[in-house]
Amino acid sequence: MFKLSNRLSLIKPSATFKMMGLAKELKAQGKDVIGLGGGEPDFDTPEFIKDAARAAMDAGDTKYTNVDGTPALKSAIIAKFKRDNGLEFKPEEVSVGTGGKQILYNALMATVNKGDEVIIPAPYWVSYPDMVLLAEGTPVIVDCPAETQFKMTGAQLEAAITPKTKWLIFNSPSNPTGAGYTREDLKELTDVLLKHPHVWILSDDMYEHLVYDDFDFVTPAQVEPKLKDRILTVNGVSKAYSMTGWRIGYAGGPAALIKGMKNIQGQSTSNPSSISQAAAVAALEGDQSFMGEWVKAFKSRRDLVVKLLNEADGVECHTPEGAFYVYPSCAGAIGKVTPSGKRIENDEDFVTYLLESQGVACVHGAAFGLSPHFRISYAESEELLTDACQRIQVACGALTGEVAAA
Repeated sequence: MFKLSNRLSLIKPSATFKMMGLAKELKAQGKDVIGLGGGEPDFDTPEFIKDAARAAMDAGDTKYTNVDGTPALKSAIIAKFKRDNGLEFKPEEVSVGTGGKQILYNALMATVNKGDEVIIPAPYWVSYPDMVLLAEGTPVIVDCPAETQFKMTGAQLEAAITPKTKWLIFNSPSNPTGAGYTREDLKELTDVLLKHPHVWILSDDMYEHLVYDDFDFVTPAQVEPKLKDRILTVNGVSKAYSMTGWRIGYAGGPAALIKGMKNIQGQSTSNPSSISQAAAVAALEGDQSFMGEWVKAFKSRRDLVVKLLNEADGVECHTPEGAFYVYPSCAGAIGKVTPSGKRIENDEDFVTYLLESQGVACVHGAAFGLSPHFRISYAESEELLTDACQRIQVACGALTGEVAAA
């Protein structure tokens, strides 16, 4: 009998893609389902970006490129880092991959040895721990509850660092909570990191441009330039430009690390799509004004969802600083009983109940490392979000405190 690799036992399928797939499957069966489990904007890719892709195809730009990015795209990325973050990189300090996920994977595979520890604040993006496990590292999870606005403190970071620590994976604004770290929050962390020169920082800035209420985005290398030589600053075009399917992520970091990542990529996927790279050049170099309208729309949706969820029995929803997610607590529903007599034991039971009873698909908090919560993406129309939140209110209102019959 053919036997699969033992390493597959270390990881699990992505909970977000699982829920998105289930929602699509139910819709295909004719069920009335509202899918709020995905992490992509509902806006179309701007037309000028698609025009650049068409032009690239018409020009015959359909061949292999350099493994980790064309010179034109690296130049656009270097200019972006300088313009938006005040960071300077050379071409050999920039890597382009097939989405931000590949950039993160390459970095961990190129650096983590068996037994190395990687600090991951929870709630976390679902792929971080599994990537560390695939690299034979040890995820060190640090709980960051709602009481600290889902953010890690300097004291927590200090307590988590050991001689085996290789990386801190840092994400602001956060998927799944939308929490954003202020300059002061980051300074608290970078002050700790300055004392531990063996710890590198993997800063996932994918939601950089999606911030609200005059929140001032900063990245760790901006806050503490002395750390720049051990920071990999990761970004991409997926979220800010609504290009999730184009699959372009990038990073700036130390040349030796970038070279190692290039070697990994050269033996796996080779270069990202040449057409997508041409489109990404246009995205980074083109008119950015459309983002203002998108951010305005996302803020309005955020405010709507937070308000309606806080009106649901047993649900409490924090107002996030960025991204397009909320991460409400469903603690008030745990222990209650559904109309069918089933007891809600945990947040997975809760989201299953929402899907089965009201056709609302979202992702349970355990998948992100912190319960009892659930993640909702508000990257949908206000009409759809209103409908979904009202369904959640109905579902919560139907729960009782009665014990299910034995």
